[in-house]
Amino acid sequence: MTIQKFVVTADQMRQIETRIFAAGMPVAALMEKVAGLIARRIQELLKAEGSSATSSVRDLTDRRKRGEGKKNVNSQFPVIGVLVGPGHNGGDALVVARELHFQGFPVVIYCPFSKLKELTKSHADYARSLNIPFVDKIEPLKKCDLLVDGLFGFGLEREIINATAAAIDEINNLNIPILSIDIPSGIHTDTGEVLGTAIRAKHTLCLGLWKMAFLQDRALEYIGSSELIDFDIPAADIAAILGEFPAIQRITKALAIQHLPLPRSPISHKYTNGHLLMIAGSRRYSGAAILAALGARASGVGMLSIAVPESIKPMLSSQLPEALIIGCPETQSGAISELPVAIDLSSYDAIAAGPGLTLEAAIAVESVLESDRPLVLDADGLNILAQLGTVPILSERSALTIITPHPGEFKRLFPELADQTGEDRIAATQAAAQLCGATVLLKGARVCISWKEDGDSLRDSYASRTITYLNPESTPALARGGSGDVLTGLLGGLLASAIARKSPPQSVAATAAWWHAQAGIMAAKERTELGVDAFTLTQYLIPTLREFAE
Repeated sequence: MTIQKFVVTADQMRQIETRIFAAGMPVAALMEKVAGLIARRIQELLKAEGSSATSSVRDLTDRRKRGEGKKNVNSQFPVIGVLVGPGHNGGDALVVARELHFQGFPVVIYCPFSKLKELTKSHADYARSLNIPFVDKIEPLKKCDLLVDGLFGFGLEREIINATAAAIDEINNLNIPILSIDIPSGIHTDTGEVLGTAIRAKHTLCLGLWKMAFLQDRALEYIGSSELIDFDIPAADIAAILGEFPAIQRITKALAIQHLPLPRSPISHKYTNGHLLMIAGSRRYSGAAILAALGARASGVGMLSIAVPESIKPMLSSQLPEALIIGCPETQSGAISELPVAIDLSSYDAIAAGPGLTLEAAIAVESVLESDRPLVLDADGLNILAQLGTVPILSERSALTIITPHPGEFKRLFPELADQTGEDRIAATQAAAQLCGATVLLKGARVCISWKEDGDSLRDSYASRTITYLNPESTPALARGGSGDVLTGLLGGLLASAIARKSPPQSVAATAAWWHAQAGIMAAKERTELGVDAFTLTQYLIPTLREFAE
């Protein structure tokens, strides 16, 4: 079982924990185990040179040398402040504080709450017996090198107000790195909403199973870098709550590799590896067609045909000599006015349309929407679809359609769901897939992919449920014009290959999103986040693929 693929709501996590406790696991024993893992991980992160968490506290030595606000300037250990809340998250934090104290770390416990849960109170009493200092003011925390946030755990739904809110804001302003236990205090577990105010963590250790908030864009600046602390939840308990085939999953490397067109058959040829028709570009946006085509090239698709306005055909031919470039009649401004009569859409395994087309290419987009070919639709293809009527058009298509909107395009496509894109991107994507019957890939810092799955005789209990995949990793380096065009081509090529090989076609959307993001991550590491333009991104797709194979 790959624990990394699971993602849960607060209610699902409660149900799983209830099963664990009902089976005989004492709450106190689990708290000791989890907190011990956290304490060890904190020590590893503090020691590990060059890790993401260490970069958050790598100024500790310099601060110690300068003696900024330090009582123990000569201590070999950083001073750690532990923020303790009234519930079991606070109990975890207290055990962490105790264990770090035993390891020689100077620890200060900040606990402004007078009433604590019984188990948490017991840990607080024991910590006091060890003479670990307790404070209820922020001032003493200024002496710390690292803060451990255990104020509120998963499941918080009420808004944080008054003195607690003021304290969190003051803590955030201390400019001291914060590591949060399970989830930053103040973040809604499911939607990622900030409940009044929230801790801005540099690093978060998510406990047991990934929570939904870690895949919501608006929570990311509070979560910082993150990792999962696996405390050995029995597979049977996960399956009992999430089902044998969970409807929501994080995209893992294993899943992405599973749907790559590798290995190839030794007797394969160009047509058995898929034939993609790309419809893209205009005189004004010729680069979009090139970038999308380079993305398709990297997918390994067997044949690539590209329909562009006649005037930019030579440009595409020079950039992609292996592709079949089809010149199309064009408007006065240089957009595709219609597809040539000679194009037989049924001869292609899949079609990708949209990058650089402009709204003047409406007739061409209508043609592919009326075809029986699997289709990837992006950019102006989506804007034209929105004008035609998203739900009625897509609902009538018999073939698979994958749409890849960014939030602005999503609002135009689904105005009835516009309010949800900023509130709960996952719920919005799922609702859109249910409405139109297409596979919806909503772009963002964490790509969300949903489609409606009809049950079969083996899994009839899952009839008409929504399948959702969430990409857990990306980079701000991809926030540049043209990155989406590359994704369209990559996805289109993978889709054509999947159709030709009779592989599950919808699943390639997850592979494409993962591959695209990993290429961006690799490029950013070598060229910095500012050095990854869309063309550079295409050059990292194949090197990233080599890492997949390792």
